[in-house]
Parts: sequence; structure tokens; C-alpha cells
Amino acid sequence: MYEQTLYKIVEPIKKTTLTRLNRGRKWKYGYDKDHDIVVLSKNGVIGDIYEIQGLKIALPKPTNVFKHESNKWYKQEYPKELKRIKNIFDWRDYPEEQKDKWYDYIDEEFKRRDEGFWFTNKGVPTYITGTHYMYLQWSKIDVGAPDFREANRLFFIFWEACKADKRCYGMCYLKNRRSGFSFMSSAETVNLATISSDSRYGILSKSGADAKKMFTDKVVPISLNYPFFFKPIQDGMDRPKSELAYRVPASKFTRKKIQTNEQLEEIIGLDTTIDWKNTGDNSYDGEKLNLLVHDESGKWERPDNILNNWRVTKTCLRLGSRIVGKCMMGSTSNALDKGGDNFKKLYNDSDVTRRNRNGQTKSGLYSLFIPMEWNYEGFIDEYGLPVFDSRSDDERHGPDGELIDVGVIDHWENEAEGLKEDQDALNEFYRQFPRTEEHAFRDETKNSIFNLIKIYEQIDFNEASRYNAHVTTGSFSWFNGIKDTKVVFNPDPTGRFKVSWVPPAKLQNRQIIKNGIKYPGNDHVGAFGCDSYDISGTVDGRGSKGALHGLTKFSMEDAPSSTFFLEYIARPQTAEMFFEDVLMALVFYGMPLLAENNKPRLLYYLRRRGYRGYSMNRPDKSWKKLSTAEKEVGGIPNSSEDIKQAHAAAIEMYINNHVGHISDGEYGTMYFNDTLLDWSKFDINRRTKYDASISSGLAIMACNRNLYAPNPKVERTPVNLKISKYDNKGYTSQSVSYTHLTLPTNREV
Repeated sequence: MYEQTLYKIVEPIKKTTLTRLNRGRKWKYGYDKDHDIVVLSKNGVIGDIYEIQGLKIALPKPTNVFKHESNKWYKQEYPKELKRIKNIFDWRDYPEEQKDKWYDYIDEEFKRRDEGFWFTNKGVPTYITGTHYMYLQWSKIDVGAPDFREANRLFFIFWEACKADKRCYGMCYLKNRRSGFSFMSSAETVNLATISSDSRYGILSKSGADAKKMFTDKVVPISLNYPFFFKPIQDGMDRPKSELAYRVPASKFTRKKIQTNEQLEEIIGLDTTIDWKNTGDNSYDGEKLNLLVHDESGKWERPDNILNNWRVTKTCLRLGSRIVGKCMMGSTSNALDKGGDNFKKLYNDSDVTRRNRNGQTKSGLYSLFIPMEWNYEGFIDEYGLPVFDSRSDDERHGPDGELIDVGVIDHWENEAEGLKEDQDALNEFYRQFPRTEEHAFRDETKNSIFNLIKIYEQIDFNEASRYNAHVTTGSFSWFNGIKDTKVVFNPDPTGRFKVSWVPPAKLQNRQIIKNGIKYPGNDHVGAFGCDSYDISGTVDGRGSKGALHGLTKFSMEDAPSSTFFLEYIARPQTAEMFFEDVLMALVFYGMPLLAENNKPRLLYYLRRRGYRGYSMNRPDKSWKKLSTAEKEVGGIPNSSEDIKQAHAAAIEMYINNHVGHISDGEYGTMYFNDTLLDWSKFDINRRTKYDASISSGLAIMACNRNLYAPNPKVERTPVNLKISKYDNKGYTSQSVSYTHLTLPTNREV
């Protein structure tokens, strides 16, 4: 059975502390710095703590759990008597004795809107936020009332945490097509706008026409469908095209009013507006916003740039250092050169596990990804839960009562299988309905210099067969902490190394000493490639990462053939830490290293430690042709165009021979998806961006150094051989003459 969860229940707080603070109702809505959680409860008491994509969110404790006879979400009918009341003015004219019986009902709806709602779903007490309640109970979408979905429940919980967290500018939601984001964000816009005064709400999309359509087809109908007690006084047309204004309409002085001295009734309005803007880098520049909805933000194509726009609009959501507004951003992704690369960067910069000293992510947003199998129309049952598997113990029916007899996983895999012959079509399918973040950012094949079909075949194989389970994360260390002895490998989830093969004990730490110099003892088994760096820190705190890759050759030893067995892509605090990591890997595997010598600190580090014999010389030149520096530390330059071409050709050769589908049912053994993805994006004219490609390519060249050996010029020197002729008559042979033959010999010059 397929198993996956979008959240896990964690216990970051001691039970005694939790009980004590609950008893005193001490929890406050918002970010709790002492316990590093975001509290959603508004009554001072918390229950389960969810962790969703790295963010810890404390839910309210179950109270007043509503249970319908259907044992699932049930949209309660709006009383017919109240339906006749269209606005606050009609309510004023309503008989007072009739009003009394509806006050409790109205108060309860406001409470649910504010605090959220508990109901029983398939026997389980289930919490939805106030925003989610307003979406389900009071929002009208294209199919009528929205269905309850577990994926949307977690989406709204995450969004509520973004609103509650004072460090956060909002969310960056990576979604699948038809997930309902446009309707959910429209519902939230109306929900917030109708309870806020002197506020501004804005909408952007991949084009101005799309933003307008979202406004007219989603926002306005949702607003119109609200009950009178949630609906503020609206100015202008019932169905406006550009701005929805919740303010008091201008009241005209008439001649009659002047003559009779009739007083104008003072009516208080919200003075709040919702509008949309044309797409552009400077849209909403200089305006103060309480909410900005960014729909289809992964589809902004040049010259429009979502990154540039976010830098502008981010300032619209704050006053000084205080965040006063939020952004609700969501989209599928275009191909990388059609706006997807900018959205991908924004999404990666929104990782809640990577924060600056102010506690904020680089973008200020919080990223959320929900795999397609959780939110794919036609495969959600009546309880809002996804039907993953075709084989199930019980029958599952959708909200419409239709039997769901095929699981979403099988359906998705069948569709993907049918597109295998058209890689670009398959990649578009992955982007529209991603099961992983990597799927969501698949690129078009035409944008790669390598065989992208084979690369993606391998990635899909790795994920489908869960070969990543064969990759162990860990670190190396000197035995007993004594340097230059033996190295040991320690599995560690926080380690910087990923390995798929650990050599048997007889091959570990194998070393040869010649003339007092240490040489690797497994040169015949494999080799390493490395892209190093020289400077520990950079001005912006980023800098390129150091990369190290290990690759085996064909050998008679107990080792896999032509297999990448080690991947290291990291930037430790100091360059010396990186150098020591590299050295320990070399010693443990007993293999040589080919590294670029334009950043020579690593090579000098190896020489100083006594490991010059582990540093390979460039294979394209003989010893006599090496420069003084090359003879001293080894390595290969990256400046030569011939080397660049040879390096790219080496990766191409390996991909064609050892990656993806190789023969019937056989796939390559390249298990490191980060390196595969780096290959997919590699640009030979911008090599410095692709640390993994540089490193892995050098490893391939090191294992195939004979292909790059120079062709020596030779001279031929004649050698005279005196050959005797014999008379073989009689019982003995007699030499009768001599013949001179000239044979050439070769000598390298």
C-alpha cells in the first residue's frame, strides 16, 4: 500500500510545560519564540502540533466537535428566512422579535470565522481554520459549493500559520493544476477584505487579462454570495470590472432635503478595496497592501520577471521592519526558460529551514509543496481523502457518489508511461501534475546539451524504485582522531557525503609508498574528480559549493563497474574543512584525484600533508611538458577550450553509455539525483555555476585518462641486421653469404 503524509505530529514541548501553560491559558496567537512554534489557538489552549514542510504549527484543542449523521463535512443550509435579507438595511427594517432568534446563529458564524471549526470526519475530530470554513460554507465556485479535501485543510492551516507568524511575508505554494488555488485565494481575499477597514487588496497573475478574469469570475461572485451579516456596504456596481469597494456610497443633497432640513444618516463603511493590476515588474509599486494574491507566478515570461516584481511588492507589505501585509503566491511552473527558473529560485529561497539572523527566509515567504496525488480531481473520496491505490479493502466513493476503482498512483503512472516516447510532453505532464519538487521544475529537452531523456529516465527510475534508499549519508573521520592513520566512514543523516558503495575491508585505506611518497593503492579501481574553492567566506555569504565525486572503472576487484559511488556537494564553514573532507575520502577509498588547478589551495594542501601522490597530473600532457606548478601539485587547468570540450564530451559519453534505460529492463546505476539534475542544466559557457558537473566530469576523465594521453612524435632510426644464408645440402648447414635488412625503431622526441 502506498503511504505518504503531508504532516507529522511532533512533541517539541515537554508535557509538563504544555499542561501548565494550557491550564493557565497562556498561549498567544502568533509565533512563540521560546518554543519555536506558530500558535493558531485564540483561547490560550493548544492541542496537537503539526510539522508541515519544516514549520511547527500548534492547533487549538478540540472543543465543540460537530458531528453530522453522514460522519463527514456537511455544508449547513442557510436559513430560508435569512436568505430574503439582502443587506444591512433590510435587516434594520426586520421586526425586532424576529431578529432575536437569529442572533445566536449569527454570533456562532462569526466565531467559526475567527477561531475555526471542529467536525467529525470518518470518525476523527478534524480541525479547519476560519478561512477554510468561510471557503467551504460561504464561497461559491464554478461547481457550486467546494468539496472538503484534506490537502486543502493542510494548505489553509499552513496559510494561517503564515498569517500568524510575524516573521513571514506569506506563502509560496508549488501546486498541481486544478488544485483550487485560484478559488481559495479569491475566497481569502474576500474574507479578509470584508472584516478590515482602510485596507487594500491586490491581485496579480501571469497577465493582466488573467488577473481581471480572476477578479470578475471568482472574487466578485464570492463576495456577492456572502450572507448579509458578512457583507459590508458596497460602493459602485454589483459586478464591477476593476475594483470592488466596500465603502459608503456618496449621498446626494437634494432640493427637498435642503428645504425640509432633513438630516443625512451617518453610515460607517470599511473603506476597503480589492483590485487587480496589469502584469509588470513595478505593479503595485509604492502602494500599501494588506494582501497580495500572486496567481500563476511560475508562468511570468520575459520581459516580466516575478523576482523583480516580488522585490518591489515586498516593500508594499511592510512599514519599516514591521510586516503589515501578506502575500498568497501559488502556481505550477513553466519550463525554466519561460519563467520557471525565477519561480524555482523564489520557491527555494522560501525554505523555512534556512533563515537569516532575523528569523526570515531569504525571500521572506514560506514554501509549501503538496504532491499531485493528494489533490487530483476524480480521486478524492467523500471524506476528502485521496484514493492512492487501486487495490483497497473497501469500496471508495467520490463526493458525487461515483465509485473510485482506480488509484491515483496507477492512473498517474499509466499516463506517464504513455508519454515515454515524447520526453517534452512527459516533462510538461510532470510540471502540471508533479509528485515531487523535481517533477515540478522539469525542463524542456531542447535546453540541455546532454541527452535529457536518459537523464530523466534515470531520475524516474531512482525515484520509482526508491534506489535512494541505497544511498547512505555520512561523514569520514580519522581513526581515534589521529590524522594520517586510517579513515573510517560513519553513517550520519547530517553528514556531507552521500555514498552508494563502501569498499570491502581489504580495499579500505589501501596505500603504496614509493621513495617515501604516499600513493593510492586502488588506482586501478577508480578515481575522484573535484571542483574546489579557495576562499572560506564571501561577501554575500553564498559562493559556489565544493564538489567531489568518486567513480569506479572496470576491474577485477570486488567493486561495481563504471559506477558513481560518492557525491559531495557542500560548502563547510572553512575551506580547510572542505580540504580535509576530500583528503579523508581519498585515503579511505585509496584512489587518486583529478582537480582543476586554477583554485590550487586544495592541491597545495594535499602536497603539504604528504599526499602529492594522490593528486593526478593532467592526462593530456607528458611529464616533460608540464609547467613547474603542475609538476609541483598536479591538477588540470580549466582555461583551455580543448579541456572544456573534453570535459563535456566525457559527461556525454558516460550519460549515453551508463545512464537511463540501457537494455531490456536494465537501468544505469547512477543514484545521485542532484548530480543528474546538474547535468540536465549544464551550460558549457557558464561552467562555474555547475559544481557537480565539473567535479563528476573530472572523475570520468580521471578514469579514462588513456583517452586523453598525448600522441608522441617519433623519429625512425634504421638498424642493420646481418642475416646469414645457409647451404643445407649434405648432413650439415654451411653459411655461404650475408644479407643486410634495415628495420625502424621509434624514439619519442
